Amino acid sequence: MELRVLSIFGTRPEAVKMAPVVRALSRTPGVESLVCVTAQHRQMLDQVLDLFEVYPNVDLNLMRPNQSLAELTAAVFTHLDPVLQRLKPDWVLVQGDTTTVMAAALLAYYHRIRVGHVEAGLRTGDKWQPFPEEINRRVASVVTDLHFAPTDWSRQNLLREDVPDSRIVVTGNPVIDALQSITSLPPTEEVTHLLEVLGLVENPFSKDHHDPAATRLVLITAHRRENFGKPLEDICQAISCLSEIYGDRVRFVYPVHLNPNVQEPVYRLLGHLPNLTLLPPLDYLPWINLIKRATLILTDSGGLQEEAPGLGVPVLVLREVTERPEGIQAGTVRLVGTDTDRIVAETRRLLDDPQAHAAMAQSTNPYGDGHAAPRIVQALLEHMG
Repeated sequence: MELRVLSIFGTRPEAVKMAPVVRALSRTPGVESLVCVTAQHRQMLDQVLDLFEVYPNVDLNLMRPNQSLAELTAAVFTHLDPVLQRLKPDWVLVQGDTTTVMAAALLAYYHRIRVGHVEAGLRTGDKWQPFPEEINRRVASVVTDLHFAPTDWSRQNLLREDVPDSRIVVTGNPVIDALQSITSLPPTEEVTHLLEVLGLVENPFSKDHHDPAATRLVLITAHRRENFGKPLEDICQAISCLSEIYGDRVRFVYPVHLNPNVQEPVYRLLGHLPNLTLLPPLDYLPWINLIKRATLILTDSGGLQEEAPGLGVPVLVLREVTERPEGIQAGTVRLVGTDTDRIVAETRRLLDDPQAHAAMAQSTNPYGDGHAAPRIVQALLEHMG
């Protein structure tokens, strides 16, 4: 009996984390691995598919300009429904907390198809933060048959929601699997050129981020819906202040999300700073190489709280709450919110105090050992009945 598994995803972070799982499924005897992409994020998704050599069997191509959450949700339901009717998988795998995850999991339930949820059990306890991700993952959990929790903390969240322990498998996070495969690749010409343009060619004789011979890099990302408006403007004011304080001693790099709610304030408030470079969103391989080169990261992203500690880079999280407290407990991540003065103070502490920086950089990454994907596949095989 062959097990038919349909992996469904639509954004770059989903593709990064599902690529090792898809690869492991495709190499497993007795498993037919199929992939459907909703293309919730078209361009950013495609370059990850190319990088990891993932070839979708179905591409719904649902991305539309200025699409509302309601329109996207309706489109996933409408276009994915006939795919499930035609392919009739034994399992649908989803990852994380996007609109694609919520709608695909619910639709699989409608078709009485078993659902496996990769990166299950993340919670903030606040339905508005992050928005809409907190509710997306809660909805997915209700219909999930097998929960692949990245950590024991996530497992405990699920147990508190009365999920049977027999339906939870702690696997680690497959983003570590992906990181290990990507960081083993030699730098491409694109990566080398980017570092040269930014003036970040490493001093070959030093790995010390506080070595005056090396230009220090602060990476920035901020794009969450709950930070639109004043919170994002406060973040930009903090970056502007830091830029003035450090001058040419620090290079700030900010790949700016394509959403107009991010583009407008960022370019208006930061576009004139000489030591800050605003870039379009980067492909995954150059992005990972920039993270490796960074002294620290300022972000409101979720995935970066897992990726950067895996590369020994401290993270200051520009949010009031996080669904990934393991990083805080491990000492690799610190919540700083969106208050301008606090962002400046915490960033200066890490830039000016080598011991404070080392304490975060050298902490243990709590998100796994790079073998999450085979654990997920093994659990599916054990639940074939």
